[in-house]
Amino acid sequence: MTAEASADSAPAAEGDAPAKSSRRRRRGGRGSGNGAANANAPAQPTAEQPASASEAHLGRESRRRRPRRENEATDRLEVPRPLHQRSRGKSGSPDHVLRSVSNDQVGPALGPIGNDRLRVIPLGGVGEVGKNMTAVECGKDLLLLDCGSKFPEEDQRGIDLIVPDVSFIAERMKNFRGILITHGHEDHIGGLPYIIPQLKSRNPIPIYGTPLALGFIERKMLEARLEKQVELIPVNAGESVKLGEMTAEFIHVTHSIPDACAIAVHTPVGTILDTGDFKFDPSPVMGDKTDEARLKRLGDRGVLALFSDTVRVETEGSTPSEKVVMDTMADVIAKAKGQVVIATFASNVSRIHMALEAAAKAGRKVAVAGRSMEQNARVSIDLGYLEPADGLLMPLDDLLKLPKEKRVIVSTGSQGEPSAALARIAAGEHPKIRVSRGDVILVSATPIPGNEDTISQTIDNLYRRGCEVVYSAVNRGVHVSGHSGRDELQHMIQLVRPKFAVPIHGEYRHMALYRELCEKNGIRRDHVALPEIGGVIEFTKDSVNQRGRIRAGNVLVDRLGDRDDGQVVLRTRENLTAEGFVLVTIVVDRATGQLIAGPELIGKGLKPELNASALREAERELRRVLERRRKGEPQYGYVAQRAKETVGKALRRRSRTRPLILPVITEL
Repeated sequence: MTAEASADSAPAAEGDAPAKSSRRRRRGGRGSGNGAANANAPAQPTAEQPASASEAHLGRESRRRRPRRENEATDRLEVPRPLHQRSRGKSGSPDHVLRSVSNDQVGPALGPIGNDRLRVIPLGGVGEVGKNMTAVECGKDLLLLDCGSKFPEEDQRGIDLIVPDVSFIAERMKNFRGILITHGHEDHIGGLPYIIPQLKSRNPIPIYGTPLALGFIERKMLEARLEKQVELIPVNAGESVKLGEMTAEFIHVTHSIPDACAIAVHTPVGTILDTGDFKFDPSPVMGDKTDEARLKRLGDRGVLALFSDTVRVETEGSTPSEKVVMDTMADVIAKAKGQVVIATFASNVSRIHMALEAAAKAGRKVAVAGRSMEQNARVSIDLGYLEPADGLLMPLDDLLKLPKEKRVIVSTGSQGEPSAALARIAAGEHPKIRVSRGDVILVSATPIPGNEDTISQTIDNLYRRGCEVVYSAVNRGVHVSGHSGRDELQHMIQLVRPKFAVPIHGEYRHMALYRELCEKNGIRRDHVALPEIGGVIEFTKDSVNQRGRIRAGNVLVDRLGDRDDGQVVLRTRENLTAEGFVLVTIVVDRATGQLIAGPELIGKGLKPELNASALREAERELRRVLERRRKGEPQYGYVAQRAKETVGKALRRRSRTRPLILPVITEL
């Protein structure tokens, strides 16, 4: 499998002559390049293993890219790092026990499929917002589009993350050709550390994406000690990769993160286009505009099916430009009297870029807070996406020595995640950052569905600490979506002119409204398939049919303590309570956050060593932790997280088992 340029012509799968190739850039910078590489057709992979990027060697250094360890060279800006292989010592997966919630109504097992049919199966990201993943199968070739995660909702306290069930892929590894990544947001790459260990393969699993997305993935693989189980293969916008009888073409789109792409998969049956997350931003802050010319040429040649982002179909008109956020952020920072804390997604590089620009104009310095934010900022600087002036970006400890009016902190926690920096700041539990009257907190995000209560509670607690909080309900300019409004979704349909359409990346109402939009733009209602997780959509050149369901659903990620501990358990359907569960009941005062009753631990199905004595010991330890908390309105997500971690670690000292811990917090 190799990367090749599509240039102005469609890939060979569309029947055109191969495009003339030129040399491509190996690493990414702030712009979107349309580099190319001359490539020969790769050999077919064997039946026992996925295809390898080294199958078609180009007479120069291998395109294989492996993650590096912390003690390896980091001078990637000055000297492009060779794409090499190295011995890296022992590598493996975290301690995994699986517990999932999958659908029950599973049809008969799917048999082989010929080259005259195309199967597309959403494994996540439909009927929900998050954990995007789609399987595409034609003949003897199978691939995945994206590998995302999503945050748990209010009724899922005690769970850290949710990822898709990939049983269908794990059973078909002999045909598996790799994972294609549209961009580097967590709902598209966050599942990789938990999915890769489940895909048993002799050869490293190929992951294709643009340089920034692969930079983020590299850090995840190193952290999970999975670097030997993957090979990271950079592909720039305008290039294609051959995957057996299928060819995947990366097409630049504008989103809230640089280097985002739509992916066109060209198959013997026809071309399908996954838009990824996109909008038509006329003045993007980082990178180029969406490649409308290429999308139109794709439509001219014929698109069998359009798989489109739909999450903002309810919003009339077009999504405002990212420049609106940049102007608002500059205004807020210029007027602030105290320190400014900007909360955003850890992978939202463009917000860090805006903060650096605005802080420089206001004579302030910047630091990032939150482990994932620090890692992503480091990757973005290494790859040239962020280029702060000397001394502008500082370590957090150094920034906190400056007067408040000289500080800007960019932090994680824009969705109220209990372990993220902003939630800990709001709870008064952050080990370094304190906020008070005169400080300004800018929340540059809108709530993901299901997170509204958590975010509202975080904002309430920040107000209680005397801060001014600027969020989308009071100033719409602090955040604009990276997703298309209704007019932009319509424009994509008109550019591509597909025969069939499948709405994705949205809840059911979004998909239903998108079907109406398709009808208004000339696509028949029976040519729009409303997908479901695990639902099998089968295409021929002239038809689309829904062929039952496979096993699919949620896998619940349960981490014990900070991510450094590496204690990760995946909770699957089969063993959700195999090691028992512990219910932790806590009653707190609503006004002060003080403990009124409990904690009380009730265990079911536990191993003999986790007896009543072990539970009482864990109770006492948790009570000490809760009584040490500062007075003030409780941050319930954070309290639940501390309860789970404290009880989990206490029980872990008695037994190597990991029961499911379910905190229940009641306020009076």
